[in-house]
Amino acid sequence: MTLIDLTTPVVRNSRLDGLPVAIIGAGPIGLAAAANLVERGIDFVIYEAGDSVASSMRSWGHIRLFSPWKHVIDPAARRLLDADGWSAPRYPEKAPSGAEPVEQYLAPLAALDSISSRIRTGVTVAAVTRQGMDRTRSAGRETAPFALRITDVNGTSDVTARAVIDASGTYRTTNSLGSNGLDPLGIEAVADQVTHALPDVLGTERKRFANKHVTVVGAGHSAANTLINLATLIQTSPNTTVTWVIRNKSAARVFTSDDDELAGRASLGAKVQKLIDFGVISVIDGFEIVELAKAGQQVDVAGLRNGEVEHITTDLVVNATGFRPDLGILREIRLSLDDIVEAPVKLAPLIDPNLHSCGTVEPHGFAELQQPEPNFFIAGMKSYGRAPTFLLATGYEQVRSITAYLAGDLAAATNVELVLPATGVCSTDASASLCCS
Repeated sequence: MTLIDLTTPVVRNSRLDGLPVAIIGAGPIGLAAAANLVERGIDFVIYEAGDSVASSMRSWGHIRLFSPWKHVIDPAARRLLDADGWSAPRYPEKAPSGAEPVEQYLAPLAALDSISSRIRTGVTVAAVTRQGMDRTRSAGRETAPFALRITDVNGTSDVTARAVIDASGTYRTTNSLGSNGLDPLGIEAVADQVTHALPDVLGTERKRFANKHVTVVGAGHSAANTLINLATLIQTSPNTTVTWVIRNKSAARVFTSDDDELAGRASLGAKVQKLIDFGVISVIDGFEIVELAKAGQQVDVAGLRNGEVEHITTDLVVNATGFRPDLGILREIRLSLDDIVEAPVKLAPLIDPNLHSCGTVEPHGFAELQQPEPNFFIAGMKSYGRAPTFLLATGYEQVRSITAYLAGDLAAATNVELVLPATGVCSTDASASLCCS
C-alpha cells in the first residue's frame, strides 16, 4: 500500500464523525499537539501512562536541557497560555533544567480548561489497531475508526478515535547494554544493580550511589551528564569511584565542537575531559559487554576488548546507551519504517545521525511522517526511532503540520518552516541519548 498522496483530503464519514483524535503521551510534544488541535477546534483525548503530565521528563528533571527557553515553548501553546494570563520565563536565552519546563510551562498548559478535561493520566495504551480489522484487511480500512486498547485502574477496555498521534517518546524503552542489540547474558541475576539512564545521583538516589564503584556505559550526553554528577558526588562521598565504559573507540558525540550554538552542550565535553585528565574518571574504550554476573555483592562485567575478554568489577552499572521506540503496541498498524533507525522512511534520510546534527535537520511535517495507515502519525522523539538528534522545536513543527492536515488545511500542513541552532555535534555513533533535548 502506498503512502497517502499530499493532495488527498482528510476522509470524512459517519463512522469517524464525532470521534476525537487520540494523542498518546502527555509530554511536551503531546501537549503541543493538543494546543494545536484546540486552535483548530478539533476534539482530542490524551492518554498518559504516568500519574501526571510529562512524567518521563519529571524523572530526569535534575538534568539541564541544552535548548534555551525560546526553543522549549511551542508557539500554539504560548498563544493559549498568553490568552490565559500566563507569565513567560524571564530569560529566553537560558537553558532550564528538565523540571522547570514541567512546572512553569507544561503543567500550566495542561491545566487550561480547553486541555485539562481531555487528559487521562495513569492510562497505558497497550495496542493500537482498526476497529474490527487487523493489519491484513484492506477493504474499508481508512473509514474504520482506530481502536486503542487501554489499561488503567478500572481494568482493560477499548476506545475509538478518528486519528492517532503517537507522541509517547522513547525514554521508557532503553537500548541494550550489549552492542549486538540484545541484553547481555546474565543480566537478570544483577538487574537490581543496573540502573536507568540519568539517575538522580545528587538527589533522590544519592544514598544508592555514594561511596560505590559506579560504571557508566554509553558514549553520549546522558552518560556525560551522569559522569559530571558523579564527580560532584565524590566531593562529599570520597570513596565513590567512577568508570566510564565506551563501547566504541571514542565518545565523538561528547567531545565536539566549539561552534555549537547550544552552549550548555558545547561545554559538556570540556568538563568531562577535565575530569578524565585529573583522574576523577577512569575510561575504558572499545569494550563490548557480553555478560554480567554476580561477584559477591558486586557485578562482574565481562566484555570483549581488542579481541580479548576483560572484566570490570563494579557495584552499579548505569545504562546510558540511548533509547529506542516501542513498536510493540503498533503491530496491527501498517507502518513504513527505515530498516536501520526505525524512523518513518521519508524522515530517516533527513535525520541520519551519520550525516546530520540536530541543527542540520530539514523542516518536515505530515508528508514525511505519514504512514501507510491513513491518519496515523508517530511524532516527537519516537518519530526519530533510534536516532538521537531530536530537538523539541522540531517536534513542535511536526505536530503543527499534522494537526493542520487533520483539519484539512493542506496549505498550512505543507508549509513547514523551522530555524534550529547550528551545531557541531550529533554526527556519529547512534548510541548516544538525549543528544538534543
